[in-house]
Amino acid sequence: MSYERNLIEDEEGIREVVRSSKRVAVLGIKTEQQSGQPAFYVPEYLAHAGVEVVPVPVYFPEVTHILERPVFRRLVDIPGEIDLVDVFRRSEDIERHLEDILAKKPKAVWFQSGIRNDAVARRLAEAGIQVVQDRCLMVDHRRYRA
Repeated sequence: MSYERNLIEDEEGIREVVRSSKRVAVLGIKTEQQSGQPAFYVPEYLAHAGVEVVPVPVYFPEVTHILERPVFRRLVDIPGEIDLVDVFRRSEDIERHLEDILAKKPKAVWFQSGIRNDAVARRLAEAGIQVVQDRCLMVDHRRYRA
């Protein structure tokens, strides 16, 4: 099978990724001190909507909890399965997280609005991971949640 089937761009595919994502690791999550930024309020929305959010901040080394949940520094350190990795990183910074994402093997990876990296998306898709690029998970969750 071709890796292209894992590059999700159609509404049916988006709906399925949203509905099947019950446990979401948020790579690049911000803290409560940055509550006005999408990298905080999107995961906060998801948590209030019943999604299990796992914080994976890139900065804030002193922070141990975000949204009252323990923080992990790498995806591979998270125990158990992850349905989705929601990525809040600049497009050019995603590649440095590629090996960690591949090692964790989530079912899907979601690049938030304005974030697109076709090379990384292809590598993930070739590894059997579904990829959504340049969309807001909060907007699509509101639209498609079961």
